[in-house]
Amino acid sequence: MDRTRIRRHPERGHYDRETVDQILDEALVCHVGFVADDHPVVIPTIHARVDDVLYLHGSPASRMLRLIGGGAPVCVTATIVDGIVAARSVFHHSLNYRSVVIFGSARLVTVDEERWGAFRAITEHVLPGRWNEARQPNRNEDKGTMIVAVPIDEASAKVRTGPPGDTDDDYELPIWAGVIPLAVTAGVPQADPRLAPRIGIPRSVAGYRQGG
Repeated sequence: MDRTRIRRHPERGHYDRETVDQILDEALVCHVGFVADDHPVVIPTIHARVDDVLYLHGSPASRMLRLIGGGAPVCVTATIVDGIVAARSVFHHSLNYRSVVIFGSARLVTVDEERWGAFRAITEHVLPGRWNEARQPNRNEDKGTMIVAVPIDEASAKVRTGPPGDTDDDYELPIWAGVIPLAVTAGVPQADPRLAPRIGIPRSVAGYRQGG
């Protein structure tokens, strides 16, 4: 569709679902844009993709979820930064990145089976394997959570890779240029101070890797 067409650097545009899905699945956070009281608002939140649907969740008091769950237009974006591109000129500095933009209208998820699947997907998106290790939502927690679904029907990805693109004259300058790779990596797990003795680190935490 026209509003997902990449206009600036169209050669970086990707419209295949495989690329879109890979970026959504790797990104830990997305940003949800909507209009509230005639003002644009963008909120960062956790998401999870299941097939052709992106799920978002939060409190029933959330203005964002109440508005978009009622069918208000929404724009969801996700970005992964893979490197800092250091050029010979300040003008040509950039980032290597992968990003996705989704346009559409959300719907409120009310069917128990879909809600439970969304709960699980969001948990597993953040920490794979955790759903079966931790206590699952009880009735009050279920009632205290709103879940909306955004169809991934109108989406595009934009990806930049590779070295800097300096002008021909600048290649002769005695200035270092290249890419500084960046990645999200897991540090050493820090136990809750109230953790009971002799509880070891579970498999989901011990094996956690993001972006690797």
